Amino acid sequence: MNQPPLHVLLADDDDDDRMIFKDALEEVRVKTRLTLVKDGIQLMDYLLQDDCDYPGIVFLDLNMPRKGGIECLREIRSDKRFNNISLAIYSTSASDGDIEDTFIKGANVYIRKPNDFASLVKILEDVITINWQYHNSDLNRENFVLSI
Repeated sequence: MNQPPLHVLLADDDDDDRMIFKDALEEVRVKTRLTLVKDGIQLMDYLLQDDCDYPGIVFLDLNMPRKGGIECLREIRSDKRFNNISLAIYSTSASDGDIEDTFIKGANVYIRKPNDFASLVKILEDVITINWQYHNSDLNRENFVLSI
């Protein structure tokens, strides 16, 4: 039986990062469908549409203009409509404060943006193939930060 493609959404204000992410996602062996937004306002506008096709996972940059990732994380986790969406923080920050804050606010995983394309493909492959239902039941600080 054919599985429908996993709907992936990336919220990132950097044009280059969005295009590299798109290219890397195309290398992943799992069928995906990608939606790209440029900031937190576009993300929340997308998710709050009446006929929204909710993504299975959102990759969320922390530092975006207009509305940042922390604010989006808080809004998403406070709305029951989004309970089945997994949230992957996708940031250049390696700050312990950012990691702790996003963990407490309900992100599923924290990913520091890798420096090379092959590492990005590997990380996307790992994140997309996680069984989030199982993973969420065993969420703890030690398995929150994903690294290669």
